[in-house]
Amino acid sequence: MKTQENTIGEFVAQDFRTAAVFSKYGIDFCCKGHRTLSEVCEKKGLDHSELENEINEVLNQNDDTNIDYKSWPADLLIDYIEKVHHRYVEEKTPVLLTFLDKLCKVHGEQHPELFEINSLFQITAGALAQHMKKEELVLFPFIKKMCDSLQNKTQIEQPFFGSVYNPIAMMMDEHDSEGERLRRISKLANNYTPPADGCNTYKVTFAMLEDFEKDLHKHIHLENNILFHKAKDLEQKFTVL
Repeated sequence: MKTQENTIGEFVAQDFRTAAVFSKYGIDFCCKGHRTLSEVCEKKGLDHSELENEINEVLNQNDDTNIDYKSWPADLLIDYIEKVHHRYVEEKTPVLLTFLDKLCKVHGEQHPELFEINSLFQITAGALAQHMKKEELVLFPFIKKMCDSLQNKTQIEQPFFGSVYNPIAMMMDEHDSEGERLRRISKLANNYTPPADGCNTYKVTFAMLEDFEKDLHKHIHLENNILFHKAKDLEQKFTVL
């Protein structure tokens, strides 16, 4: 792909996920989307190769729907969830919050539902940040400790939360809450269909929100339906040692 000849707007039209890269560098893909990558880099004093690499990294992301996650050990699945899905939330949340604030200022008068969407997503952003920290600091380390102990045939002390069933129940309740909140956002956003008068930022924001919901669905699936079952099975094996 001849990235130097493509305009910023063309990149975003090809794959909306590139909008997050441009936003990171303060590049306007909406009103000034007609500029080429070379023009933007020259004007802003950016490293063209670095920016091009980041864009290509987004464009070359592969679909992993055929991966058999059930065959993975629990500790490997945890590493994957943290590096892929937790990192996704951490990277996309601030971008979406910025875009939603902008939409409220520019289009809020004509589309007041944007204010509720923004408010709901702010709650989701804060709740997910806390949720992931609890997983990373409490539940996930204990699951990994069980994996190590079974492999090395050693004992570990009972955790402060008793059975692994307890934090898992809490995480699943929080998953339900976030899933419901995103369903409300989707309904308010007309299934992420931008209005006829929506600008490029409007379209990109709704596309990013839809992608965020899809990623969260997969994120929750990997935990609720695979990892948590593995953790419960581990605990059962561990208790009979």
